Amino acid sequence: MRLRRLPRIRGVSLTTRILFVNVIALALLAGGFFYLDSYRAQLIDERFKLARAEADIAADALDGAPIEQRRVLLARIGTEQTLRLRLYDGQGRLLADSFALAPPSFALIDPEAEPWYQKAARLLDRGVDFIVNAPTIEPYSDTAEQPAGSWPEIKAARASGRTEVFLRYAPDRTPVITAAAPVGTKGEVLLSLRNALDITQSVRDARQTLVIIIGIALLLSVQLSLFLARTIVQPLRALVRAAVRVRLGREREVVVPRLPDRGDEIGLLARAVSDMTTALRQRIDAVEMFAADVAHELKNPLASLSSALETMERVDDPALRRQLADIAAHDVQRLDRLITEIADASRIDAELSRATFEPLDLAALASQVVGARDVRANVSVPIRFENRGGDTVVPGDAARLERVLENLLDNAVSFSSPGGAVDVAVWGDGDAAHLTVSDQGPGIPASEREKVFERFHSVRPTEEAFGAHSGLGLAIARTIAEAHDGSLTVDERPDGLPGAHLLLCLPLLLEEDE
Repeated sequence: MRLRRLPRIRGVSLTTRILFVNVIALALLAGGFFYLDSYRAQLIDERFKLARAEADIAADALDGAPIEQRRVLLARIGTEQTLRLRLYDGQGRLLADSFALAPPSFALIDPEAEPWYQKAARLLDRGVDFIVNAPTIEPYSDTAEQPAGSWPEIKAARASGRTEVFLRYAPDRTPVITAAAPVGTKGEVLLSLRNALDITQSVRDARQTLVIIIGIALLLSVQLSLFLARTIVQPLRALVRAAVRVRLGREREVVVPRLPDRGDEIGLLARAVSDMTTALRQRIDAVEMFAADVAHELKNPLASLSSALETMERVDDPALRRQLADIAAHDVQRLDRLITEIADASRIDAELSRATFEPLDLAALASQVVGARDVRANVSVPIRFENRGGDTVVPGDAARLERVLENLLDNAVSFSSPGGAVDVAVWGDGDAAHLTVSDQGPGIPASEREKVFERFHSVRPTEEAFGAHSGLGLAIARTIAEAHDGSLTVDERPDGLPGAHLLLCLPLLLEEDE
């Protein structure tokens, strides 16, 4: 079955807007976490380089110096550079400790003595490490007399012959960077230790800035989400209220908002609901008018039949009684024909809505209908058929389209005078198939060309018997044509001769319909 294409969405669709607004905040949040981890790794890498350089310089200064001079150097370097320096001999014994030679240049912070916000910061540090899947860092522990064997970096430095740098976490989760550098050739090793509080503070400052940025982004996201909610919910509520009023039927004219300024899905929905409501109202009006017309059309033959039967009871003249009986029989035929066509007209919409359209050749169908009528038609009104070529394959219901052709031919024959002819032409042009039926009768006045498609409207020849036609033929034909996405119109004959010229246009079969 041929489906009408949906109208294009103008502007940015709601799906794109909603996805953009919701994803951007999450992307900022996730990107910020990875940025912080990268920033911290960069700071630690720089401090590793600094620790290696400091240890190498201090080891070179201690190499070959007497023990007293070494102690002075250790105390001065440790105090000036905020380091703790330990010197171990080749057997791993502690020879000197800068913290024992001079007042300690720093002290590790006891986390239990810190305020609550520092504890919250450490908890947040652990959360960030979990999100970015940071590697586990060994905790730092220290004693007054810690032998060389408890420091793996000293063992690594002796094995490699170069400075080795390690990272640990102090109890307050601040970085403790240790560097072990060989001193001379006798197996002595210098161990430097720095508590890099500034790294943690820099990362937390950056995180605070990031949190402010994310907070602003989230605030904007919330505001945009509320804006989107209003743009979605408010028109939907207006549509719901209008739909409820239509359902309750309390108002004859319910105005459904069409939202012409909106080109997204909400605008399409509003206009679709408005069009649906208009079509529903028109259908209800049509049903009411049809019921009124049916009552009127049935009343005329019933009144005539009732009058004939009542008069027959009071008349004794056989000739007059036969005349009244003929009138009654004619009225019964009128009623039978009228009821049959009314039933067809009332069922046609429902049947077409359930019909499955199949490909059919309009030219072949018209040729078949004309050929069949040649057997039974009035020879005084011949029907001439012409296939002008072109593609005439359309999607449709063959039985219903045959009904259209039959109605058009019945109409043309009934208006044609003896000696006249009816011309049927079919051709394909562009994206449509066309069929015309032209007669040589009096024609249809311009003022009547739309009215002839109204139900029960009939402008009959004067010589035709009253009640021979119901006035539903062309109305049924147009209904079927429009159900096929086509049209049925009346126009002047293109050759300028008198008579009616009816044009049926149907869309051709598309590849997607096959």
